[in-house]
Amino acid sequence: MLYAGRANQHILVTVLFVFWVLAPFVTLAWADRMSVRWSVITQRALHWMTLVITVGSLAIYVHRVLRPPRTTGAFVFVAVPVASCLLAAIAVGVAALLSRRSLPPGSGA
Repeated sequence: MLYAGRANQHILVTVLFVFWVLAPFVTLAWADRMSVRWSVITQRALHWMTLVITVGSLAIYVHRVLRPPRTTGAFVFVAVPVASCLLAAIAVGVAALLSRRSLPPGSGA
């Protein structure tokens, strides 16, 4: 992202974009710290989503840098963090619902 925005003269915009691009990874790290109380299925979903989002984001960003678009390419850096957070939230939420349904009645969880 820094390489793609190297011609940008506005430092504040660059700093904000860095925080924006890192936001999904900070959120996933926070969720990992909170996941000690979660079911194993939900933890596994979180870990898989972390791997998928890391590899997917890296592939998208590398593609953007190696094959720059003809127009301004900021859309990738705006859309990927949002999509990453949504994907993780949906996957972990579904895993949490499925793990609750698989518990026997009266288990207290």
